[in-house]
Amino acid sequence: MNTKKSTAYIYCFYLCLMLIRTKNIQKNYGQLHVLKGINMQIAKSEVVSIVGASGAGKTTLLQILGTLDTPDNGVVEVDGIDVSSLNPSKMAAFRNKHIGFIFQFHHLLPEFTALENICIPGMIAHRSRKELEKKGLELLDYLNLSARAQHKPSELSGGEQQRVAVARALVNNPSIILADEPSGNLDSANARELHELFFRLRKEFGQTFVIVTHNEELADMADRKLHMKDGLMED
Repeated sequence: MNTKKSTAYIYCFYLCLMLIRTKNIQKNYGQLHVLKGINMQIAKSEVVSIVGASGAGKTTLLQILGTLDTPDNGVVEVDGIDVSSLNPSKMAAFRNKHIGFIFQFHHLLPEFTALENICIPGMIAHRSRKELEKKGLELLDYLNLSARAQHKPSELSGGEQQRVAVARALVNNPSIILADEPSGNLDSANARELHELFFRLRKEFGQTFVIVTHNEELADMADRKLHMKDGLMED
């Protein structure tokens, strides 16, 4: 095989490994230029942390990657699909199927049990209740929360609430988990446990994790640590 063909094959193989690609992502809020041209690539089953000072644009970027917001310019591709070009209904369906979210504040609905909270994304996807409850109980067992299935959020500790939120993010078997300061509201012991859980989940289920964090310990555990400053990704 000649050098030119060999290079082309290697490049095609590299692209096949990429799950997320952004090209020149820009975002403005009025006169505030939050993202100024973000180019990044994240591989399948990679754990990537994004760090930077407050106001650098980290959360805005994560929201755009998760299709919760749209860029003013640029392209977001997930598994070869230009999600930034989807209409609102298709974008919502794509988000529900392919992306799980974990936030600093778990956002569990207080009137529902742990199991019911976990099942909500699946209900939105019109999956059967029987199938969802089976999956939810399996996730609770995996996360050592089986005894808490019928407890409401107010009856759970902070660490337990966050693990329920993790199970909720996993219930639709998404390929991507986006986490925004996931351990920011936890004590050091629960934060370490959550950090280790992410890598165990990657090993068991193969998900790709993109984690915005100020926790340097978590950031340094990632396969790659990306630094943002003033709306740009630093080299």
